[in-house]
Amino acid sequence: MSMQLRVVHTTHYEYDGKAVASYNQARLTPVTTPEQIVVHSRLEVSPKPWTYEYRDYFGTHVIAFEVVDPHDAMTVTATSTVQVNRPAPHGPTTTWEQLAAREVSDRWTEYLMLPDLVAPPEDFVQRAKQISAAAALPGDAARELCALVADEVEHVPGTTDVRTTAGRSWQQRAGVCQDMTHLVLGGLRSIGIPARYVSGYHHPSHSPAIGEVVAGASHAWVEWWDDGWHAFDLTGGVEPDDRYVVVATGRDYDDVKPVSGIYSGAPTTDMTVSVEITRLA
Repeated sequence: MSMQLRVVHTTHYEYDGKAVASYNQARLTPVTTPEQIVVHSRLEVSPKPWTYEYRDYFGTHVIAFEVVDPHDAMTVTATSTVQVNRPAPHGPTTTWEQLAAREVSDRWTEYLMLPDLVAPPEDFVQRAKQISAAAALPGDAARELCALVADEVEHVPGTTDVRTTAGRSWQQRAGVCQDMTHLVLGGLRSIGIPARYVSGYHHPSHSPAIGEVVAGASHAWVEWWDDGWHAFDLTGGVEPDDRYVVVATGRDYDDVKPVSGIYSGAPTTDMTVSVEITRLA
């Protein structure tokens, strides 16, 4: 069953005085793939900026924008309409020997690295190695590792922030989708399975009603290599279906930040983010 979704993502900044210059990058445009087609997208920034568009190393559509006039507030609104039609997920096929071959490990070497955000603690690495030793195929091990994190790490908003490492979230056994994804990424990579971070959105209803506007949020899930990228949403405990929209992929959250940048002037006093999702068809 295909689905057409409209996503409106709004970020609003307020400053304690005037910001005299702001230089930013927005990764808010969904990617077009065989599973999803971007029908329409636009980015609106107030005050009016200068903009430049490009694709980053990981293939994400980036809109760089500059606001050089003094301003005490800034609003960034991304609106996208996406047609999603994901095929049924396939079972594990890649063997451990195939995964270790140079044509795989060299091709996806960035997704085997362990930067600080995803570097797993030693006790978690040992659990991952036990799982891999007992798994006939890497895909089996990946599913077991996802189940381990889903069972032992509680989804508790507010217990972490965007700089929280996988090690800390494992230590406190709590976090959000970003933390659980980082933890699984570190575990998968520690046993030789290329894995990447996915950012995007998902409709929270299992049976979305056409025309109903619902509140959503930026979301994160994991993909690992198994003769193609195989996705899993840890917080939902499901393989992403037509309710999911992919925006960006990368090594970790730092590669896919929705809005990032620098500015000079007064400090930020408030930042609010809202996401609205509507099924159109």
